[in-house]
Amino acid sequence: MAQIVLGIGASHTPLLTLTAEQWQHRAAADYANTQLNMSDGRLLRYDEVLAELGPRSAEQISPEILAAKERACHAALDRLGDALANAAPDVVIIVGDDQRELFGPANQPAIAIFHGDEIATSDKFGDEDGAEWVKAMGRGYLMDDTHVVPGAGAFALELIRGLIDAEFDIATCARVDDPKVAGFGHAYGFIVKRLFQGRAIPVVPVLLNTYYGPNVPSPTRCWKLGRALRQVIEASPGKQRVAVVASGGLSHFVVDEVLDRGVLDAMARGDEEALAAIPRGALNSGSSEILNWIVAAGAAGGLPLRWHDYQPLYRTPAGTGVGAAFAIWGA
Repeated sequence: MAQIVLGIGASHTPLLTLTAEQWQHRAAADYANTQLNMSDGRLLRYDEVLAELGPRSAEQISPEILAAKERACHAALDRLGDALANAAPDVVIIVGDDQRELFGPANQPAIAIFHGDEIATSDKFGDEDGAEWVKAMGRGYLMDDTHVVPGAGAFALELIRGLIDAEFDIATCARVDDPKVAGFGHAYGFIVKRLFQGRAIPVVPVLLNTYYGPNVPSPTRCWKLGRALRQVIEASPGKQRVAVVASGGLSHFVVDEVLDRGVLDAMARGDEEALAAIPRGALNSGSSEILNWIVAAGAAGGLPLRWHDYQPLYRTPAGTGVGAAFAIWGA
């Protein structure tokens, strides 16, 4: 039978594609953002966040501290890449969220699986006249041009059929007609670019709608999806060695260390009840990518969470930024 040999969780914030000096560009976006999401569901302007939380991170955004956090994040990503190389999977399932790169308001499935043999990325950030930091982000996301990543079509079809039999209504897609109009985005390109270390490993993209209501799955549904995914994989007659990767998260755009550390602790314990209890208000905007991790944790439940790292990447005095997390489930 097929077997899950590795689970990985990795943030995919633009900060991980940029130098610490370039993080100022994302800070500028925070200052201009009128819908910074608090963990109670409120959406505030930067000045409102600052008035409520105060300059809590003013001492954590010096160039020296940001550079140290940049190094720590890349050391963690290198560790994930090495774990993937050592596990030598035949196929990698990437659980990510599409942010209107492939799907859009005309068609927004709650859960979709791609079963084509070629995965084409969007070239959304390939504008030759764009700022250099945007080009760097595009390269890190495989979105500077159209790139083609090998899919695992036959295995993906097994997963789709098995999950349908397990009473999950899975939407499907088999091709990208024109990646210059709509293609795979950063949740998938970042993992391939940063963790595959140049290897061509077939990928099954699981596209979870975390961002756009009204059909965002609940934490409980995501945990059950992960558990069902593991059962379908283990029932496969094939001999594939499978890695499951959660792409994205944790809290952003207002960093919530209590939320993030609680999520990681619950995953370390395999605590379904604690993960299911995460309130919807804490899962808005980028923080919604915690749902990708819950799916992966459910799938990797037969493996212990043997290592994780957490770096709160503050970039403004009020504490906006990203809670960057990295994890390995394995024997």
